[in-house]
Amino acid sequence: MYLGIEIGGTKLQLGVGAGDGKLVALERRPVEIARGGEGIREQIAAVGRELVAAHFVRGVGYGFGGPLDVAAGRTIKSHQVAGWDDFPLAEWTQSVLGVPVVLNNDCDAAALAEARFGAGAGKNVVFYVTVGTGVGGGLVIDGQIYRGSRGVAAEIGHLRPFFMGGAHTATVEDLVAGPGIVGTVHSFVERFGQSLTNATQAPSEQGPHDQLLHALFADQGQAPRGWVYPAATSGEMLRAIAGLSESFGGDLRQITAEDVFRAAGYGNGIATGAILIAVKALGWAIAQVITLLAPEVVVIGGGVSLAGEKAFFEPLRIEVTRYVFEPLLDSYAIVPAALGEEVVVHGAIAAACDALGKAG
Repeated sequence: MYLGIEIGGTKLQLGVGAGDGKLVALERRPVEIARGGEGIREQIAAVGRELVAAHFVRGVGYGFGGPLDVAAGRTIKSHQVAGWDDFPLAEWTQSVLGVPVVLNNDCDAAALAEARFGAGAGKNVVFYVTVGTGVGGGLVIDGQIYRGSRGVAAEIGHLRPFFMGGAHTATVEDLVAGPGIVGTVHSFVERFGQSLTNATQAPSEQGPHDQLLHALFADQGQAPRGWVYPAATSGEMLRAIAGLSESFGGDLRQITAEDVFRAAGYGNGIATGAILIAVKALGWAIAQVITLLAPEVVVIGGGVSLAGEKAFFEPLRIEVTRYVFEPLLDSYAIVPAALGEEVVVHGAIAAACDALGKAG
């Protein structure tokens, strides 16, 4: 048996399995941001010792939420939790749990799990994308993670679609991740001269919102095919956002990406525009991946992808079709992830099993 450990920004998961896509034990703990990496390590030591003893664990695999030096067994940093800068995680774990350790970042681990046991099972080339509080990628070829010459590869979230406008340093993650979608809504509201904290007041009817959206999609001159383009004035659209903001004490800074998708479902033009921008940026990025790597399947997980087929996957496939290399049209599938919240744990166990030998 092997122990898989996911260290994320909000949760810690420890699961035990034999590397076959099944878990015999799973423990979850919330991450206390204020306690930083030290607090997480205390949790790993306490829970991990119990699991290692109870299940005769032979090795540990990690899925860490941040960049790693895999060869050195060290974390480089976490963007969510302090206390992980240049930390010798493999050495520390072996000293505490007494078994050998394998490190992977969380997205690589998730990609391996989906390629072997999930939506990419049976395919030779699988690209995995997670879209949540950030955007990450993982590439699996013939059942093995591809890490590149420097141990860092497939970072789709750090592509820079400068044609979308804004600073040339803006990344796919800036536009597509949950906070990025919310940020676009904020930008729309501010462009109409409306205070985020005063959005419950009815705005002026001046300036139809469709002009702004048409400007954003000037290269096609229209919104993506299959979308109902909202022909409402800016005043009507801002009043729809204002209705949503009432649930947050009149402060639009409290909204989430889930709220934005919900508002778009009700026909709110600003929310729809923010999602169009996100889908366009991600579709462009995935098209570049397909053009370069020709994967058979692109698997997409993460909280934003849970918006579903109509709100997320259908328009995303349309945007990929716009940009992908034409000979590769119809050569790939874009599908939702299948393994749910335990995906990183499954991948961490599989990687440990590969590196340290099959469990008996």
